[in-house]
Amino acid sequence: MAFLDFIYCSFIAVVITQAIFYIFIFGKFAFLKPTKKASKNIAISVIICAKNEAENLKTFLPSVLEQDYPNFEVVLINDASKDNTLEVIEEFETLHNHIKVVNVKSVEAFWGNKKYALTLGIKAAKNDYLLFTDADCKPLSKHWITEMSSHFTPLQTIVLGYGGYSKIKKSFLNKLIRFETLLTAIHYFSFAKIGLPYMGVGRNLAYTKKEFFNANGFINHIKVRSGDDDLFINQIANTKNTAICYTKNSFTESTPKTTFKSWFKQKRRHISTAKYYKTKHKVLLTLLYTTNLLFWVLGITLFFTLYLWKITLCLFLLRLAIQYIIIGPATKKLNETDLLVLLPFLEFFLIVAQLTIFINNLISKPNHWK
Repeated sequence: MAFLDFIYCSFIAVVITQAIFYIFIFGKFAFLKPTKKASKNIAISVIICAKNEAENLKTFLPSVLEQDYPNFEVVLINDASKDNTLEVIEEFETLHNHIKVVNVKSVEAFWGNKKYALTLGIKAAKNDYLLFTDADCKPLSKHWITEMSSHFTPLQTIVLGYGGYSKIKKSFLNKLIRFETLLTAIHYFSFAKIGLPYMGVGRNLAYTKKEFFNANGFINHIKVRSGDDDLFINQIANTKNTAICYTKNSFTESTPKTTFKSWFKQKRRHISTAKYYKTKHKVLLTLLYTTNLLFWVLGITLFFTLYLWKITLCLFLLRLAIQYIIIGPATKKLNETDLLVLLPFLEFFLIVAQLTIFINNLISKPNHWK
């Protein structure tokens, strides 16, 4: 009985901790009122790094090139592709005079390292304001550059955007991928709002060239194959220099993985960078994930033993209610409202998947980016 008392007290502590995260941190983004920013019309360099992305470039690049913005260039980086990516890029270059091509040869010291290719692309960019996306991404409006660039100020030199995934009907994996992306965005937007920015996603991210060179680029983590987005932002972002952009016209959309195997491989690379975050971020994120995991483990244990089950049920439902109240408005902001009805199931499966990926990463290192 003493053991169940400990489980019960721990469950109460977990629910309280989760409530604090949701109400006082994630609520900062969930109930944030959008403010319209005036268009800056500053010169922008859109940077896209492509490795074996010939077909994706044919499909998605036109939506970038057709942006309704007066002054921008598109820097296309061919990162030692083995397909006809370079030929596709050069064909686009003949049709559009605002394209700059950077052809990166394979270098043994930086083999499979996207950061080396991105560094060459950033150096080649003629503008100080840089906007990043991926070759398999498309902006969801012609005003993507306008919306993202409007958040730059003399002090705010980093803009975190939202990069979602396209919807596939009747696919649980698709919902799981989008749910994980939604939660990640809520987390990094919310932490940025409380003055603790810790990451961004390369599918939709902007910062100045000055920030890049002041930090000596990716040199601090150049040997870490992934993390060109989150590790770099974790290094340079602070309370004063980071803005968030979450208007629907600023969203990008990517093609999601369609098999659990390919998604696991992708997430293994992403999760492997978290151990390089600043200590304060690692502590907070570890506490968040641990309490998420314990909420389900301890709750299910108490239900199976029927130990004070009525109070346990009330606490369980209270935490779910708080979660719905906070995540609900966030799903509207990020255009993911269809995920709300499956929230508890998606969270449970996501926690299991993340735990599995974490264990796999302990056993063996994930591969390079492509």
